[in-house]
Amino acid sequence: MNQSPLDARSAVENPTFPNPPSGDCPLWRKAIGIPLVVLALVVAGCSSPPPRPPQRLVADQVVVKKSERKLMLLSRGKVIREYRVALGDNPRGHKMHEGDERTPEGNYVLDWRNPRSNYYKSIHVSYPNSEDRFFAQLMGYEPGGMIMIHGKPNYVRSPAVMKEYDRRDWTDGCIAVDNREMDEIWYAVRDGTPIRILP
Repeated sequence: MNQSPLDARSAVENPTFPNPPSGDCPLWRKAIGIPLVVLALVVAGCSSPPPRPPQRLVADQVVVKKSERKLMLLSRGKVIREYRVALGDNPRGHKMHEGDERTPEGNYVLDWRNPRSNYYKSIHVSYPNSEDRFFAQLMGYEPGGMIMIHGKPNYVRSPAVMKEYDRRDWTDGCIAVDNREMDEIWYAVRDGTPIRILP
């Protein structure tokens, strides 16, 4: 059957499409349904809870073994971290008086901290206790103080020089660790945590 020019123009401007094929799940519905499923999965993924952050390290005791140059963080009697330390220039024996460059031995408390230390960060050891003061006075000396756990000197910038500090005792009686280790100790240890310093 021949179409008139008017009929042909009408067919172009208003095309008609065949009815979709019958069936339970026609292809055109599948084509629409797949993107919707993908979108639903993406939305579900976005709404899932974020992963839990790693559990923060918490120590309830600190132990230092001077002869082994070792500082240990403990939790419920179990060692959870170990660090190599540097001590005073004269490390053997208990600190007896100011200026002897010894690291004290005994039971103390980590009682306050300094985030603006000249040695990166520092945590104070509660030396001298009443016994330390008594024996220092018997000998006619001042017992000294300001014993800290701290990092490396802020004025040292050279990595090569920094490494030299890892190989020797260099403090005036304090307990020194690497700066990254000091960060870990800083967050793991609360003020009031007991510290035991052994020979």
